[in-house]
Amino acid sequence: MTPSAHHVGVTVADLERAVEFYRDVLGLEVVDRFTVSGEAFGAAVGVEGATGNFVHLDADGARIELIEYEPEGEERAASNVNQPGATHVGLAVPDLDEFYESLSEEVESLSEPRTTESGTRILFVRDPEGALVELLEA
Repeated sequence: MTPSAHHVGVTVADLERAVEFYRDVLGLEVVDRFTVSGEAFGAAVGVEGATGNFVHLDADGARIELIEYEPEGEERAASNVNQPGATHVGLAVPDLDEFYESLSEEVESLSEPRTTESGTRILFVRDPEGALVELLEA
């Protein structure tokens, strides 16, 4: 049996701040909000007594899942794309330059939009938690 993609999960410390970024800055639509707890959930995620507060956002058919856990784990240093285990969310935009120009100064980007050797235009930004988000002009 081959699995099919369901969502990309991003653990956050401040769910509402993260929702504001993914909804207001990236333009994703909130499609669901829910909380999960209980013994089975704690065992499944390997955190005894865990509660997860979830928000699902629609990225043109791909689902982004933001999760705020109680109890909260230890903070990790922000990763770079070349670190083993590093992750990022990749989102396509029709006009990367226009998107870049619309970003507020509060959004950290790793560079201005660049064209790679393959011809793809890319831009990496960090969400409020420091997670990497790649915007690309496909």
